[in-house]
Amino acid sequence: MLHSRPAPHPIMSRTEYLTHPLPGGPRLALASLPDSECAALSIYIPAGSRDESNLPAGLAHFVEHMVFKGTSRRSARQISEEIENAGGQINACTSEENTVYEGRGDAEMLPQLADVLCDMVWHSTFPKPEIDLEREVIGEEITLYRESPTDHIGDLISQALWSPHPLGNAISGSIESIAEINRAVLTKFRDLHHYRDDIVIAIAGPFTLDQALTAITPHLPATFHPAPPRLPFSPSTKTPAHLTDQRETDQLQLALAWHTPGRHHPSRIPLRLLSLILGEASISRLFLELREERGLCYQISTDVSFFDDTGAFEISAGLDPDSRDEALECIHREIDDLMENGPRPGELDRAKRLIISQSKLAFETTSAHAAWAGEGLLDFGHIPTPAAWRTLITAVTEADLLEAARTVFSSPPAIAEILGTSA
Repeated sequence: MLHSRPAPHPIMSRTEYLTHPLPGGPRLALASLPDSECAALSIYIPAGSRDESNLPAGLAHFVEHMVFKGTSRRSARQISEEIENAGGQINACTSEENTVYEGRGDAEMLPQLADVLCDMVWHSTFPKPEIDLEREVIGEEITLYRESPTDHIGDLISQALWSPHPLGNAISGSIESIAEINRAVLTKFRDLHHYRDDIVIAIAGPFTLDQALTAITPHLPATFHPAPPRLPFSPSTKTPAHLTDQRETDQLQLALAWHTPGRHHPSRIPLRLLSLILGEASISRLFLELREERGLCYQISTDVSFFDDTGAFEISAGLDPDSRDEALECIHREIDDLMENGPRPGELDRAKRLIISQSKLAFETTSAHAAWAGEGLLDFGHIPTPAAWRTLITAVTEADLLEAARTVFSSPPAIAEILGTSA
């Protein structure tokens, strides 16, 4: 005899997102996860490569590296050993607008993570011998990145889209620009941005607000200062740039990019869905048309990124040089169709399901909750709940998508190409 099963009840997350001011101006973003056994702590410095106006490119990234090279209390080796001997990890990354220092480990490690990360961020000594050594390390990183066409095309399209604004610079800089960086330049940039009062500290794990405050507050600097102004971006009225690079390769790397509104514009979520429809999945339009139907390329993808006051919609592909013109024709045909007709039946609903599923999968780690809380508070002034964000996704209409496509794609794109030397 078959027995019917009751319909499953929706699983409700017990995560609670909280914010709290910290002494001097920074803010705490807490993701309280009662069922977690882990701790994640991130310190968000709202400064990155776009804050290097009239400064050597790669400076923010260089500072990020030097923070790991020792403090008045710990050597570089002691920093690593103290965290890793306890089973934890620390890392950092620099983007166009932020530098993030992060640590994770067992929940019991939260006080230790707070002590070590805060010591690094606010008390690094920037020893000159380490600066010279790290300049060599970063130089190798730059060379490795530049020698990979699939990586370097990203820097090239950024230059085509944003230059001469610092958003057009490679985040790690160039061999020439990092040669200009010395200890005085590094410490001045650190002192300007690591002590600004709009810093966000994100903590995730099985902690109450009082426990999080107890862990972080004793390690904060005595004072912070107002954030310096940021150079705004204004799109040029000139014809978008078309940059090319040549090297020994049999494959053409091609990228197109358009300016978008910034992260606070209503088109942000429609554009994210538009990217999924156009090129972020194996059932996306460009993948099916250029790779599966025509065999023009092995890889093609889209991406959309948002900054405070602007953004970018990018398409990139690796293909045979002889397929270039046909590939461009196909790309523009799909874009024109979206601008004229909007999504095809089923495309928008499928994109919504995909992005919501991706977000649920991402929340499987404590670190992801810390990132959600920290970035939400830093970028929007509050922490949206995942449920509220999913409601915004489901509310997007075909008309919203059509309007977003027409807003972005009505202007010609910037173009970057990496060609073989025989081309």
